[in-house]
Amino acid sequence: MIISLNKEEKKERDKSKTDQKELLSIQQQITLEIEARQRLSLQSLDRFIPSNMVSFDEIEKKRYDVFISHASEDKDDFVRPFATLLREKGLLVWYDEFELKIGDKLRRKIDEGLSASRYGIVVLSNSFFRKEWPQKELDGLFAIEDGGRDVILPIWHKISKNEVLSYSPTIATILALNTLNFTIEEIAEKIVEKVNSERTKE
Repeated sequence: MIISLNKEEKKERDKSKTDQKELLSIQQQITLEIEARQRLSLQSLDRFIPSNMVSFDEIEKKRYDVFISHASEDKDDFVRPFATLLREKGLLVWYDEFELKIGDKLRRKIDEGLSASRYGIVVLSNSFFRKEWPQKELDGLFAIEDGGRDVILPIWHKISKNEVLSYSPTIATILALNTLNFTIEEIAEKIVEKVNSERTKE
């Protein structure tokens, strides 16, 4: 009787082991199936994502190539056609008429634009130096430069070097483009060259 019970117990144990092995095999098959489906999903997703797409972190870090700081008085004869031309040439441009929408917090949007741009183009003119807000933008760009990045690209518009010196000796020392010496097209082309040369270093 004891021997018979031992045989029954052994038979039950063997059956239990067999069941466990089958269950483990099924679990492994399910895991492999899930992994295969995940790989297939990722491969399908790759078809819709350009291979040259940068990461979301990189997009957040440098959303714009240039930020344009200017006085509103200079929009019609220079800044607006200049900003449009830069955009047509492929640059990502932060310009208030492109970016600001009704209800936006002006200070916050400008701060975001400054911090998310490779360069700050500063259109210096007598109107620029007479107004407080453009000079605050310039202060922000100087603060970025204090962090070790050369970001300010000055453009002198209807203003002489002596006038710039009288307003700001610091910015007068930075090599600038002058609208008296170059056309809008030529200035835009030089800005594009500068930005593209920086891109190749990254």
